[in-house]
Amino acid sequence: MKKYNKPLAVLIGMPGAGKSRIGAEAARELNVPFVDTDELIEQEVGMRIPEFFERYGEAEFRRVESDIVIQAIEHEDNAIIALGGGAPMTPSVKRALFGYIRHRGKVVYLKADPQEAMERATRSSNRPMLHGDAQQRWMDLYEQRDPVYHYIANTYVRTQGASPAVAAAKLVDMVSSRIVHVNGVNIKPYDVVIGDNTLNMLPDVLGDKVLRVALIHTNPVQRHSDKARAVLRRANYEVSDIVIPDAEAGKTIRVAEAVWQRLGEEGFTRSDAIVGVGGGAATDVAGFIAATWMRGITYVNCPTSLLAMVDASTGGKTGINTDEGKNLVGSFYTPVGVLADLQALTTLPNDIFIEGLGEVVKSGFIRDTRILDILEKNAEELRNFNNETFNDSPIKSVIAELIERTVRVKAYHVSRDLRESNIREFLNYGHTLGHAIEKIEHFRWRHGNAVAVGSVFAAQLAYELGYVDKEDVDYHRSLLRSVGLPTTWSNGSWQEVLDLMHRDKKARGNSLRFVILDRIGHPIHLDNPPIQAVQSAFESIRGE
Repeated sequence: MKKYNKPLAVLIGMPGAGKSRIGAEAARELNVPFVDTDELIEQEVGMRIPEFFERYGEAEFRRVESDIVIQAIEHEDNAIIALGGGAPMTPSVKRALFGYIRHRGKVVYLKADPQEAMERATRSSNRPMLHGDAQQRWMDLYEQRDPVYHYIANTYVRTQGASPAVAAAKLVDMVSSRIVHVNGVNIKPYDVVIGDNTLNMLPDVLGDKVLRVALIHTNPVQRHSDKARAVLRRANYEVSDIVIPDAEAGKTIRVAEAVWQRLGEEGFTRSDAIVGVGGGAATDVAGFIAATWMRGITYVNCPTSLLAMVDASTGGKTGINTDEGKNLVGSFYTPVGVLADLQALTTLPNDIFIEGLGEVVKSGFIRDTRILDILEKNAEELRNFNNETFNDSPIKSVIAELIERTVRVKAYHVSRDLRESNIREFLNYGHTLGHAIEKIEHFRWRHGNAVAVGSVFAAQLAYELGYVDKEDVDYHRSLLRSVGLPTTWSNGSWQEVLDLMHRDKKARGNSLRFVILDRIGHPIHLDNPPIQAVQSAFESIRGE
């Protein structure tokens, strides 16, 4: 079996896009090798490419090029590789690129302004494909190749109007990022990009067809919304700044109505977009607005809290709260991209960071048990998270891995069940009681903390009914406590909680429905369990 995942990235794009210059600059920044396959070809054949073209023709050139490109993709270790503009059009190269992508490789389409790239390309004497009317030939090739580049690439970097140094910095951020691809039935594919300065990639995600952007955010994330606004305006988008109340106070029909009115007054159409910047509540509202305005317009989520990065921003569940419960009004509507900028964590207080670990632990309990091992090993450092030392701390790479793994768990379930009719409900482990706690506490309890307590409740319920051992329940409690999360809750009555459980989205008619485990890492549905067992599990989480 071929071993891929060796290069850091493979660059594709039109002649004149700057693949060689930008790729070389990025490689210097990263202190890794840079490989230009055109140079490898000239070394192999012992002559310049135009001369080879003239002597042997394009078909023979493509054969040689294919062999060299495939060898580079499979064997150039930890390098940035730039391909000639026509290489991705060859079927064998295309297959090699898809194989590389399947092993989590990054094929980056450098998207230059056509006029700029054409002018640079036509000044070169080393481009045999542009002989004759160079400008017309370039445009003809662009029309053929651009759709193929879009089809093959799994990430994009726009270089329009950027100096080589600025473009290289964007490429460095992209190459250094972790990317989770979300795809599946009834889902238009999109990426969750996790890394430093991912907000700079907003124009790459939005693309050229969007005219105006409504930037929806809360006041506490002003620093991040200011950066997003600056990035958008530098890319020549018209930006409307819309501030909504923080946290659950922003997830109301009154807030949604105010935003709809603003969009109507400013004439937003399907050619425009929504960008949500903030925590989980802000991204929920932004997605709901995008899903309902004009029956659906483009939107991008830029989560600024750990909880939002691992949960609310990904998966396409959008919604608002009502007096009767949380997220009872909403829709399933996926973003075109999610940009999880790790630099947002440098402004995150310890308690808000810890809360986000509730969803991380849950993902370990229901699928990726490696998450639990990482949490155990790094519990003290995570519990003592300090935003001021985050960038210089070894825990940064640990947190990035935890975010990626948690997002992959969510992507796994979402890709198979976007509308929560079956296995996606497994993501609600700990949520049945968790949502009841939030409602009774008038949302003064944060979501991740409530889910942590709800997970202990679910584990105890599984134990009461003989699905798991007592050791599994104890493990829930010890792991959650080790990272600073609560495992008990003392407010509210049994009857209040039971009434709210009956309103849970998983409930079927008058029957209760829970997600429990039959072993760590393996969730199952539990329908209409004995009410005595449910009450006993509830009593087990009652604090002093």
